[in-house]
Amino acid sequence: MTSAEEPPCYDLVADCRLRAATDLFAHTWDPVVLAALRAGPRRRRTLRVSIGGISDKVLTETLHRLLGNGLVERRAYAEAPPRVEYALTALGESLMDGPMLALGNWVLEHGEALLEAQEAAAGNAAAASDA
Repeated sequence: MTSAEEPPCYDLVADCRLRAATDLFAHTWDPVVLAALRAGPRRRRTLRVSIGGISDKVLTETLHRLLGNGLVERRAYAEAPPRVEYALTALGESLMDGPMLALGNWVLEHGEALLEAQEAAAGNAAAASDA
């Protein structure tokens, strides 16, 4: 960790809670699904349509991962036909209202510079491979 007030990591930094937290952003679709659920509970089909560009298989994997991390809950209703909705848990809402909000604000302020740096790096890599 970074300050004297914070609890120490385990023997290896790779075992630190920080790694567990950053793993939440390691999968491309996790933050996207969380952002889509911020508007409130959604049925699977509605969720998939609102996201766009995500396959059913990837949505299933993402929901399972988010359920396993305690960020999303699955609510099944005893109706005919059966209805299932997914929603953020309190933990998921805290992630959205804290780090995800901070990241969103950072992207609004620095997103253009980030994209320019990525484009420049891609251009440099292309020029080096042509040489």
